[in-house]
Amino acid sequence: MLVGLMDIRTVSQLTRMIRGLLEKHIGEVWVEGEVSNHRKQASGHQYFTLKDASAQLSCVFFRGSAWNNRTPIKDGVKLRLFGELSLYEARGQYQLVVKEAQSIGAGNLHERFEALKQKLRDEGLFDPSRKQPVTRFPQRLAIITSPTGAVIQDLLSVLERRAPWVEVVVYPVRVQGEGAHLEIVEGLKELGCRTDIDTIVLARGGGSLEDLWAFNEEALARAIYACSLPVVSAVGHETDFSIADFVADMRAPTPSAAAELITPDQNELRQFLDDKRRHLQQTVRRRLEYLEERLTWFRRGGAFQRPSRYLAELTQRLDDSAIDLEAAIQLGFKEREALLQTHRRSLQALSPLSHVERLKAHGQAQRTRLELALKQQLARHQDQLSSRQRHLRALGPEQTLARGYSMVLDGHGKPINSVSALRKGREVTLKVSDGEVGATVAT
Repeated sequence: MLVGLMDIRTVSQLTRMIRGLLEKHIGEVWVEGEVSNHRKQASGHQYFTLKDASAQLSCVFFRGSAWNNRTPIKDGVKLRLFGELSLYEARGQYQLVVKEAQSIGAGNLHERFEALKQKLRDEGLFDPSRKQPVTRFPQRLAIITSPTGAVIQDLLSVLERRAPWVEVVVYPVRVQGEGAHLEIVEGLKELGCRTDIDTIVLARGGGSLEDLWAFNEEALARAIYACSLPVVSAVGHETDFSIADFVADMRAPTPSAAAELITPDQNELRQFLDDKRRHLQQTVRRRLEYLEERLTWFRRGGAFQRPSRYLAELTQRLDDSAIDLEAAIQLGFKEREALLQTHRRSLQALSPLSHVERLKAHGQAQRTRLELALKQQLARHQDQLSSRQRHLRALGPEQTLARGYSMVLDGHGKPINSVSALRKGREVTLKVSDGEVGATVAT
């Protein structure tokens, strides 16, 4: 079958098409399963597999999304994950880019509320010293709430009556139901980066604990804490309390009360405008210069549609390369170390210095043993000589003469031991202990 040139695509083009289909037609989903093969890189990104009895899914939890996650992620735990299904083009592998992780079976809502409240209080998220002052004279307010219903109408009505000059930016979100808090978190992140907004208001009417639960999620509490702009919590009725109330820079008992608390008295505003008029032109000029520099920078940089994701994928590729490099380095070190040990043993066995040292040590040991043996043998001979000298002295004639005996010697100095050898007139010598004396045999 002939194929037209227009039908031929590169691997990169086809992979990019598949990625677009996944992100467009599936996109953000909730999924449950068991964690396996979890690993956390030095970059802060986490990689793991979510599996059930018959399938598995690769997951990546980028550092920017995981920094405020308090749900433990480790092998064997069961999690409920929220994220976007995408495709890692470098490996042609589809994966879930996780945005939030929840433990399955966390307990009833009241217990979860009290546990999270205590946890965040211990971390200092409720500390009054870190709360930002709400602007007294706002020029532009942002309201994160449902675009339909009485709440937004009440807010706009009070603001129009008290401060018709204040511009209002409404960020529409769901304020109830699964995943509603993620929309509010996204609104805080987007609005918090703007420099033309003075205060952000979170608004919702009253309801049960279940209805208000979106404002009790830990991710939302941490987003409020991290927001660079003052945040006013106007959730429920006066008797309703949420985690957002404790973290926010100001709590209003109702949404309408929030509109009154954050709008100024007209006389104060007039004085404020007089003070600010002198600086208006300079402020506008600096702002325009800044925006122009930013626009120039974006034009020069190519303006990626999703720069954060692009950078995150680059770091993921870097993590893969770092793992491969580390494994190769460790293997190379082990192989070279083993070879070095083999060569070292061979050289030591063949080295003449080693042989000389062994002979020298052996000769020194033999010399030491020989000297010790000679000393021991000489000592034994000396002991034997002394013993025999004492024995000979004990048996010699000197000991006998010392007891008063004498010895008869002939003319040659030989002892005479028989009477028959003594003839009359024969000259002999008498030897006593202290000398000799001559004598003649008389009879």
